[in-house]
Amino acid sequence: VGCVLSGIAGYVGMWVAVRSNVRVASAATRSFQEAVAVGLRAGAFSGILVVAMVLLGIIALLFTVRVLVPVHLHKLPFLLVGYSFGASFVALFAQLGGGIYTKAADVGADMVGKVESDIPEDDPRNPAVIADLVGDNVGDCAGRGADLFESIAGEILAAMILGGGLSKNLPQDVQNGYVLFPLAIHAMDLVISGVGVMMTEVPKGAKANNIDPMEVLKSGYKISVALAAVGIVVLCRLLLYTPTHPSAWQNFAMCGLLGLGTAFLFILVTQYYTDFNYPPVKQIAQASITGHGTNVIAGMAVGMRATAAPAGIISIALLASYKLGRSAFEGVANAGLFGTAVATMGMLSTVAFVLAMDVFGPITDNAGGIVEMSEQPEHVRDITDILDAVGNTTKAITKGFSVGSASLACFLLFSAFLDEVEEISGVAVGAIDLANPEVFIGGFAGATLVFYFSGQCMTAVGSAAQEVVNNVRNQFRERPGIMDGSQKPDYTSCVSIVTQAALREMISPGLIAAFVPLSVGFAFRLISSTSDPLIGAKAIAGFLMFATVAGVLFAIFLNTAGGAWDNAKKYIEKGVHGGKGSAAHKAAVTGDTVGDPCKDTAGPALHVLIKLLSTITLVCTPLFVADAHLQA
Repeated sequence: VGCVLSGIAGYVGMWVAVRSNVRVASAATRSFQEAVAVGLRAGAFSGILVVAMVLLGIIALLFTVRVLVPVHLHKLPFLLVGYSFGASFVALFAQLGGGIYTKAADVGADMVGKVESDIPEDDPRNPAVIADLVGDNVGDCAGRGADLFESIAGEILAAMILGGGLSKNLPQDVQNGYVLFPLAIHAMDLVISGVGVMMTEVPKGAKANNIDPMEVLKSGYKISVALAAVGIVVLCRLLLYTPTHPSAWQNFAMCGLLGLGTAFLFILVTQYYTDFNYPPVKQIAQASITGHGTNVIAGMAVGMRATAAPAGIISIALLASYKLGRSAFEGVANAGLFGTAVATMGMLSTVAFVLAMDVFGPITDNAGGIVEMSEQPEHVRDITDILDAVGNTTKAITKGFSVGSASLACFLLFSAFLDEVEEISGVAVGAIDLANPEVFIGGFAGATLVFYFSGQCMTAVGSAAQEVVNNVRNQFRERPGIMDGSQKPDYTSCVSIVTQAALREMISPGLIAAFVPLSVGFAFRLISSTSDPLIGAKAIAGFLMFATVAGVLFAIFLNTAGGAWDNAKKYIEKGVHGGKGSAAHKAAVTGDTVGDPCKDTAGPALHVLIKLLSTITLVCTPLFVADAHLQA
């Protein structure tokens, strides 16, 4: 069920985008205000549908499984872990395949079109332009829809498991509230995000050159955040109140508000590092004046610096929510974990609006391509260019949001994994000792997998892009009339190249992600289980810790650097440092080309990878516990 619904979520995102981009292009010919409204509402349709499908899938399975397996509600979430695993597995391939498709086409189009042939972006003379525009939908809509579907599904189930575990010792009449709380939060999200979207509008009479569209989108988001804050407090009082601990719901409400604040801080930090109205992107543009190399160095530096603030925000939110939750039930460890789960739910309480902003990006990007190819007046292209630049920022925001929620979710899934080991073996795992060589080697393997997997993704994009570049060069050489319009390019060949490359190249990284964690845990179980029957599980615990930390930081670096490079190019195209066609612009195009596979292939795939590692180890826990210990 998770596989099917995750696939549908990706398809719906793409279906909406391809029908909305022409409407945004048409709206841009009339007014800036209408273009913003149409783009955001189209994205909202996709966002609300994805969240609704996650909820319907889990609710339907709860009813079905309860009929087949008559157990108490607080035990049912353990039986639904496969739903999250299926969603994660499909999301990995959707994100990988979509990322390879879109960035191979984009890199190929930019390298030959902009750098070698000096033709504008989205120019119909470029044979790779159609593949590029299709790729925006495949990668940013289909891939991100499946990505956020599995994020929401995994985090809901983890919170339901922890809520069920915590509520076992509570009065019967309040147990169900702790299990159903995550579902209630996301049902609320559908309403408040819809209200926020409908209340987002550009002030009347505003022109594209005197108002920042990002501020317009944030004004609507602030409305959703305010409504979510009220909703979280109300739901905590209704579902988490218990007579034996009358003030516990207040602690959990504070955890939810903390998560909501964390999400807003992530948006502000990501905007600072990727929006050209702030110093980091301007520094990259300035570095472009002195050449291609300095542009790349500046972009990498921005990406590296950008890891500090999110890491600090995640750490504070994790520790504070854990302490608040633990104090709600006088030091019960499960209460601390549930506090972290409520904070994660708070962070995701506006996810439908965030997904709307994400899908806004590729829709406006495609609208710009349609405007360019239909030879609309310059002022129309100016509107779509501004919206496209904002779309780069909103896409970066969604990636940052996804990484932040993934890091909190992985902490919950890590705790669930240790509980599962204890349930199977009958012995508490206790502390994970890094001085143990098997645990340390397992951690080393986890961190290594993150970098090797990312390298596989980048290699896949590079190989496919080379095929596109060669094809486009051959077409320009064999059909000289393309440049003056007397001959038409063969768009189909480029689409065929990137489609086949995406399907072919995503297999190896996907198999590595699935089999490496299982191999590590099972190998240490066979080698060292005579001295410690739980050593396989402990090695996997080290693997998960290192992989999560390395994956989160590396994903933030890749996403932020790629977004900053892209918007540095957009900033120069506004006329700064010589504008389009200048030496600085060509250097910025190189930086954008380097950043493309970082922000749209490797970075987003890492979000899915770290959650997939947690879910696959949770599902396969019995493989890591020695049989002799089970029999004992």
